[in-house]
This record gives sequence, C-alpha cells and structure tokens, in this order.
Amino acid sequence: QPTVEDTISILRGLKERYEIHHGVRIKDASLIAAATLSQRYISDRFLPDKAIDLMDEAAARLRVEINSMPAEMDEISRRILQLQIEKEALKKENDTASKERLKKLSKELAELQHSFDNLTLQWEKEKSALQDMSELKQEIEEVRLQIERARQDYNLEEAARLEYGELPELEKRLKTTQSKEQSGKNQLLKEEVDAEDIAEIVGHWTGIPVQKLIEGEGEKLLRLPEQLHQRVVGQDEAIDLVSDAVMRARSGINDPNKPLGSFIFLGPTGVGKTELARALAENLFDDEQNMIRIDMSEYMEKHAVSRLIGAPPGYVGFDDGGQLTEAVRRKPYSVLLFDEIEKAHFDVFNVLLQILDDGRLTDSHGRTVDFKNTLVIMTSNIGSQKLINQNEDGISGSSLLAEQKKMVLQELRQHFRPEFLNRVDDTVVFHPLLQEHMNGIIKIQLERLKKRLQERNISL
Repeated sequence: QPTVEDTISILRGLKERYEIHHGVRIKDASLIAAATLSQRYISDRFLPDKAIDLMDEAAARLRVEINSMPAEMDEISRRILQLQIEKEALKKENDTASKERLKKLSKELAELQHSFDNLTLQWEKEKSALQDMSELKQEIEEVRLQIERARQDYNLEEAARLEYGELPELEKRLKTTQSKEQSGKNQLLKEEVDAEDIAEIVGHWTGIPVQKLIEGEGEKLLRLPEQLHQRVVGQDEAIDLVSDAVMRARSGINDPNKPLGSFIFLGPTGVGKTELARALAENLFDDEQNMIRIDMSEYMEKHAVSRLIGAPPGYVGFDDGGQLTEAVRRKPYSVLLFDEIEKAHFDVFNVLLQILDDGRLTDSHGRTVDFKNTLVIMTSNIGSQKLINQNEDGISGSSLLAEQKKMVLQELRQHFRPEFLNRVDDTVVFHPLLQEHMNGIIKIQLERLKKRLQERNISL
C-alpha cells in the first residue's frame, strides 16, 4: 500500500473531482488529516482507500448539512411553534395575568418570526451562491474535458478557443463568486471540509472521541498521574508505575507491535484495582465506557476458551464471533480488564500470550484483530490474605511493603507459568488501605453522590 505522503498526493489529485461532485470546498488540511488519521486509527483497511472514503464521507455529510435547515434556524422554528401553541391556549383565558402574558408572548413571537424570516433569506442566498459555484466548477470541468478531446482529435482551433477564451472567463466568474461568498459575515452555512470534519468521521467509525484525535496528547499525558491520584487513594506506587509505562508507550519508546502496556494488579478486594482501570479508560480514551471487562471466572473450563475468539466453523455460536475479539474490533482504543485471572483455565493464557507478544489475535472467522492500541490489565487476588494478615500483625513502614510484595510475587510465580509472567510489562501490588485513606475515599464518593443528586435538583 502507498505511504501517507503518497496518499496525500493521490488525495490532492482527486480533490477537485470530489469538490465538483459534492458541491463543497475541501481544505488541504483535511486531506492531510484523512491520510494521517486513517493510517493511525483505522487498522482493518488499507491506504489510499480508507483515506479517500473519509474525504468522500466528510464532503457528503457537509452537503447534507447545507441542504438541511441550519441548527440556529431550527431552534427558532421550534420556539415559534411552542409559543404559538401557548398563545392559542391563552386566548381562551380571561384573567388579567393571562392577558398580560398573551401581550408579551405576541411581542416575542413577532420578534422571533422577524429573525426567522431574515435568517431564511440569508440561508437561501448562501445556498444559491454555493449552487452557482458548484455549477461553475462543473462547467470548468466540462470545458477541460472538451479541451482534452479537441487535442486528441487535433482540432487545435477549438482547443485554443476553449483554453484561452472560455476557460479563463469561467475561472474569473468562479473567483468573483468565491470572493463575494467569503466576504459575507456570520455565515449560516459551512462550505469547507476541514480537519475537524475528518476527525468526526474517524470518531464515528472507530468510537474514539473527536477531541482526542485533533488535540495534542502531551499535556494530557503529563497530567495523567495527577488525574489518577484524584480518583484512586492510597496506591501511589501503582499509579506511578502505570503512568510511566503509558508515557513510554505514547512517546514511542515501547515496541509498537505490542499493546500500550500490560499489567497484573495484585491485592485484596476493594483497594482500587478496578477503579484504577476505569480511571485509565477515562483519561486515556476520554470515556469510562471504553473499558472492556471480561470476568475470567466464566472461563474455568477448557472448552470456554473458544468464547474469547469465537466458536470454530460448524459449532453453535460461530456467527456471533468471540467475546474478546468482537469487543476489541468495535473499540480498538480501550482498556482491556481481565478480572480474577487466577480462576481461568490455563489454556486461556495461550490466547493472552499472543496478545502480549504480537499485539494481535485471529478470530474464528480468520479476521486479524489489532490489540496494539489497547491497555491490558489483569487483576488477581493471589496472596491477598497474606497482605491482610501482615497488616494485622502490626508491622509498618517500608519494611512491611517490601515483605508484602516479596511474598505475593512468590505466590504469583508458583501459580502462573514463566512464559506468561515474562511477557507482562509490570506486576503491581496494591496494599491494603489504612484508616488515614478513608477520608479521601469518602470525599470522592460524596462528590459522586452530589452529582447524582444535582440531576434531581437536590443539593447536599
């Protein structure tokens, strides 16, 4: 397939044809965005096809928006309808308050109707100008084709008349129309496809929020530890380890053919393992919903492994695809949370080895699913009882933390095979929470309660 630079050149060559077809202008920045964003975020298709489709869909969407009523006018139209219904109801009332309200309402209706009429005139004028430009571009394209045919037929007189007479005249008219259109202020209609439009289409295809595609990630990554600390209390070491690994991956230091990071979170229940995974999903992929959670206690039998990648041909459930592969295919940018991995059958880890090693997996339909943009987190309660018991023995400080970690990791090595553990980026031990951490957790929970109550107009 061509490189991104070659794709941009191809798009520049096709740009004018698509402008004529859709009747809109396409900025050069949108062509660069189409090539770069499609290469980075759409992994199951090839250049230049995916970039051309992005440009085509963005231009088509803008054309539909031009033909539809602008949002500002639509809002006024709805308000007029609402007031007209209210006016009819008030006409039946005879009390003083209703009559006063009717006067105010009639005045507001008249003002809104006047605004709506003015906007309608402006909208029709802008649509007409865009239509004129589209027709002129089509005429110019037709003249160029005629020039080409005349040259092929050696009709040089006709070719000269078209090239030096008709074509410059049409181009001059187009330039005049464009300058008039651009000089207008407060335009209702957007007439150019820009990088934001392309990013919006990519977001629609992949489920990645638009802002994430077009904004710089440097600042967001620098603020990652701070954002995680606001949600997870008492696990500073875990947050620092995970933040460092994510920064390495995003800066390009890590192997690009592997997931963004892979971690085993160890520790007793209720200390923040799942909460940290949720916080990472929100901060890296802008939404908690971009976390795919798989409960490994459902994969205790050997035959359950097929549910991850899909049943083989001829078996029940073949058409459904795998629970893991289908979820990642739909949301390639997500946090993968494998909960309580110690409960899964050992054959499940053969599937995980391929994800951790190659960053991809082939499902039962033969489709390759890309895991390079996922963050893999596995949680386990192995050794959690030892952590709790030691905490109760009264040992404290760094000696306790080191001793705890040593014991838990020893138990982990006894349970899992070396080839699996060696492929994991880091093993993070979550320590039991102390009394001093409770205030922070209560504050976080109270803030969430306040937000839920605010939706019901209740203040706390």
